[in-house]
Amino acid sequence: MRKRRVPHRPGRPHPVRLNEQQGIDYSVVDRRGSVATHIGPARTCIGCRARTSPSELLRVVVADGTLVPDTRRRLPGRGAWLHLDLDCLTNAERRRAFPRALRVQGPLAVDHVRDHVEQHVKTVAGSPRDQQE
Repeated sequence: MRKRRVPHRPGRPHPVRLNEQQGIDYSVVDRRGSVATHIGPARTCIGCRARTSPSELLRVVVADGTLVPDTRRRLPGRGAWLHLDLDCLTNAERRRAFPRALRVQGPLAVDHVRDHVEQHVKTVAGSPRDQQE
């Protein structure tokens, strides 16, 4: 049995169309009880599984069987996203998330990414802002 299509009621705003002057905003869908905000693209860290903006994460790609940090976000291929934190890197390694996220077979060498994350942690920890605190 086919479902009947319920007609739109004129008194209630359309869930996607905001109004005639604003046009249609496809990025925000007005649902009952939800807050209509659009913060832009979000990525998930494969270490801690937290969703955040790409500016807070490091993109990692596979090049010649090793993981390479893509700081400019321009290298070709499938990418995985990771916080610049040693705990997230350790969790991703422990859960074997890199091969799964990048869709490659077998283990991957994580040395370049670990060096990059450690370098970032040292520069952030050695900043004058931390010395003031």
